Amino acid sequence: MLDWINGVGTPTRPTTPLKVALVTAAGSDSAAGTEVAGGSYARQSLAGAASVSGATANSADVVFTGMPAATVVGVEIWDSAGSPVRLWYGPLAASRTVAAGDELRITAAALTLALS
Repeated sequence: MLDWINGVGTPTRPTTPLKVALVTAAGSDSAAGTEVAGGSYARQSLAGAASVSGATANSADVVFTGMPAATVVGVEIWDSAGSPVRLWYGPLAASRTVAAGDELRITAAALTLALS
């Protein structure tokens, strides 16, 4: 964003739809977390609301069905490019433990993305 604002380089817009991934071990600035695997788990599309004061949130529930048994500690947001790019990552307010076959739901407005 700083390069774009200062007229340096030409940024490439992420390929949509953006996808929400669940992780069982948190990522860092340099490495992705350990993504949930198994069951019917798959990354889910993120429906975003318009930004207000530098922040935005999901405008619809994000629902993961047929989860494998896991303890989810965070989320990551990826684009849909052929080689997906991780755009955001962060911890859940509290880890969520699910049993095999459970559903994990992130309710509308519960997933907030902000620039600080």
